[in-house]
Amino acid sequence: MTAYRSIVVGTDGSDSSYVAVEKAAALAADAGATLHVVCAYFPTDDRDVAAAADVLKEEAYQVRGSAPTAEILRVARDKAVAAGATNVEEHPIVGEPVESLLDFVKKAEAELLVVGNRGLNTLAGRLLGSVPSDVARKSHSDVLIVHTVR
Repeated sequence: MTAYRSIVVGTDGSDSSYVAVEKAAALAADAGATLHVVCAYFPTDDRDVAAAADVLKEEAYQVRGSAPTAEILRVARDKAVAAGATNVEEHPIVGEPVESLLDFVKKAEAELLVVGNRGLNTLAGRLLGSVPSDVARKSHSDVLIVHTVR
């Protein structure tokens, strides 16, 4: 088996997604791979974010505007470097998480996509789909779903 040369990990700024970043970083460090940290978002204003958070309740962690993207990626980079990754690239991408991640994996010619399991076993995830289940089903690269939520 050949080592991974390019690894993509998705983050939305949740504690759960940062666990996936740390796991991906450790794998990248072991393989000497480039780690691409991707944060997909839709630009929104504060009123839209607040209204969506009111409706989504415990799923409100998914509601982010464009403002925190730089901070999310900075925190993810710091966590990746602390976990041993030496070649980390940050990528804010406007768009829906699943398609943004899959498109970026293809663009970067990545061999591995890493995501956390948040939303995988929720009612909303079963009814509407979740990032981990959707990327696992649609990806043409290897997918690692990190157990980040019990």
